[in-house]
Amino acid sequence: MEEVFINRAIELSMIQTEGGPFGAVVVQNHKIVGEGWNQVTGLNDPTAHAEMQAIRSACKNLGTFDLSSCVIYTSCKPCPMCAAAILWARITRVYYVCTAEDAAYAGFDDKRFGELLPCIEEQYTQVTGKHKAGLVAMRKWLENPSKTEY
Repeated sequence: MEEVFINRAIELSMIQTEGGPFGAVVVQNHKIVGEGWNQVTGLNDPTAHAEMQAIRSACKNLGTFDLSSCVIYTSCKPCPMCAAAILWARITRVYYVCTAEDAAYAGFDDKRFGELLPCIEEQYTQVTGKHKAGLVAMRKWLENPSKTEY
C-alpha cells in the first residue's frame, strides 16, 4: 500500500464546503484514476459520498464501469451504500483510515447503518498508522459552525 494514496484521501476529506469530512481515491497501476470528497449537501444528493464520487470519476476517466483492476483508499470505512457501489464496480481492495465509530462521533449515521446492513469485510483493511491524521477532518467538521448537518 502506498502512503501517498491514503494521504490524498485524507487531504480530500478536508474539503468540507459541500459535505462532511470524507475523501477517497481510486487507484489503478499505482496511479490515481478517480478522486472524490463528500458533496452531499452541496449537490443535494444523498449518494454523493466521497467513495461514490471517486468511483464516478474513475469510471468516467477510464471509460468503463468495471474497476476490477483498481483499489480504493478512503479516509473512513465505507458505509453500506458505498460498500455496495464498491462491489458493483468490482474494486478488489479497500483501504480506510477512520472507523464507523469515528464517523458516529462526528455526527454521521455510518455506524447505525452498518449495523443495519453489514458489509463484506474480507476485502477491507484499516490503515491504523494514519488514524490520527484521518481524525483531523472529523474534528474540523465538529468545530465548523457553518456546517450543514444531515
